[in-house]
Amino acid sequence: MHRKTITVTPQQDDWIKQQVDSGQYGNDSEYIRHLLREDQRRQQAEQKLMVMMKQALASGVSEKTLQQLWTEAVN
Repeated sequence: MHRKTITVTPQQDDWIKQQVDSGQYGNDSEYIRHLLREDQRRQQAEQKLMVMMKQALASGVSEKTLQQLWTEAVN
């Protein structure tokens, strides 16, 4: 592991302490690593969504009715 030094505001420090005191995290570092993992997941999901949106836009307008699309989606 690499060691990092970060600076947080007093309010952020209080928040981190509250999270650790809740018992969900063993220490500040564990909570910060959790936040980093969540941010990584969120960004990966956003990238995947952007690819899907680009593919959808590139595929053009469908000739199917909303009912046909809905029927296909639920089957």
